[in-house]
Amino acid sequence: MERVDKILNHDLFLENLEKNRQAEADRRFCRHNMAHFLDVARIARIMNQEEELTIDNEIIYAAALLHDIGKHLQYAAGIPHEKASARIAPVILKECGFDDKETGVIVEAILNHRNKEVAKDRDLNGLLYRADKASRACFACEAEAECNWSKEKKNLSLKY
Repeated sequence: MERVDKILNHDLFLENLEKNRQAEADRRFCRHNMAHFLDVARIARIMNQEEELTIDNEIIYAAALLHDIGKHLQYAAGIPHEKASARIAPVILKECGFDDKETGVIVEAILNHRNKEVAKDRDLNGLLYRADKASRACFACEAEAECNWSKEKKNLSLKY
């Protein structure tokens, strides 16, 4: 996963990851950090295999690493984080060797990772959506009672 390693070491990725960290330093709820990105990637990889979707692992990891990279802009400028992340991602993807078609698929999934309408789709859009939602360990969260997610949305048991 050479191109994924390039993302992990890309200056723009690291800069935005640090901005997310700073913006969420005092946040009690789920954070948008490397642990979350890797949880989403690994869960998506499991789902990809279980659902026999055959989506390339580099594409899965690239989408997962970048899907929330612009979260700090939601806090600072009110830009929905899926849109902010979709603006940042193409620069990183191009410089890490992803072609235009791959970049388009990844950016589309980033834009849709909060869109309930893609939840059941058997493509990267649906996979990223499902993995992102499944990644939250609400059952072990100290702030679970204060969280505004509905009981139906919360992960109150371990699945992945």
